[in-house]
Amino acid sequence: MDLPTSEHRVRVRVFVDFWNFQLSLNQDGSRFRPDWKILGNLLAHEALQKIDKTARLVYQGMNVYGSYGENEPDLKLRKWAVNTLARMTGVQVEMLPRQRKRRGPTCPTCHNVVSTCPSCGADMRGTEEKGVDTHIATAMISLAWTDNYDAAVLVSSDRDFIPVVDFLATKGIKVVHGAFPPAAADLTTSCWASIAIPDIREQFRRA
Repeated sequence: MDLPTSEHRVRVRVFVDFWNFQLSLNQDGSRFRPDWKILGNLLAHEALQKIDKTARLVYQGMNVYGSYGENEPDLKLRKWAVNTLARMTGVQVEMLPRQRKRRGPTCPTCHNVVSTCPSCGADMRGTEEKGVDTHIATAMISLAWTDNYDAAVLVSSDRDFIPVVDFLATKGIKVVHGAFPPAAADLTTSCWASIAIPDIREQFRRA
């Protein structure tokens, strides 16, 4: 009697750089509203088509990483991310506070740093995103180390992820780039395959 063969499956986890993703969606000047409830699963299914169409998908969830400032819209966004987005099935969220820049803009003539506005005295240093990429890279490596997934979808246009992608490849982990061509072509090249997100955006547009 023939023994039953084990079912071939691919476990896929999705990693999203929130601001990179949202700003890329808004490049045409519109305010695109993604349906986060279906986004992760959709991207995982698209990735499986690039990896092994005969395999069964096991969706491992979606990790979303973003940052927020001290202004009211950002604080409102953080509240939504923590209280709504993070409660969706399979979604994990990390929102990091932006850090104030140490230096302000530089005068193009005398090259002095201008930290405060000479007219009203407001702080001109602004804020910057720190640590988001590090958190994504750490999660990708640590979850792979604990055998949480076989393949990942990485939604970011930051080429700093190339060493992470290359390292995971040595461990047999396939990374599919959630891309906005032609941006980050070198990251796309480093990945196993890519998904052109503009081609599927209508499938996850929020009604």
